[in-house]
Amino acid sequence: MNTTLDKFGKFFVQNLRDRMFDDLEGYLSGSSKAPTVQKLQGQLSGFTDEQKQVFRDLVEELTTTGMHDLLFAISDSGGEVRVLVDGQDVAKLSDGLHGEIFGAEGWITRFSKYPSEVEIERSKWGRAKIQELFGKKDDNVT
Repeated sequence: MNTTLDKFGKFFVQNLRDRMFDDLEGYLSGSSKAPTVQKLQGQLSGFTDEQKQVFRDLVEELTTTGMHDLLFAISDSGGEVRVLVDGQDVAKLSDGLHGEIFGAEGWITRFSKYPSEVEIERSKWGRAKIQELFGKKDDNVT
């Protein structure tokens, strides 16, 4: 593992995804004290638990897409936009910066306090498909 890349990944996930989800949970629970959020919290207070879960799933999908698209744009900028960590351009440390967030070993799963069950399941499915293609069976894949 590249420690510089992981340092960036941890920073990126914790300061973007986790903060967004902290805010989301505050809004859904009605615990935010910010005056600008009171009306929204009031509207959300009428949601059932099932509706709140749909809302969480939607926010997760939009957040993950936004993270992916921003990382792709950084990687695809031709060096016009660079993120330096420990003096190194993180886009050059990865063969696809936007893919670093995905999978059971991706940044979301490893660094977020809100790990994605979707990513964990997607990884299990992917491993099973690869094993199927190559005729191998792994007892750890469910």
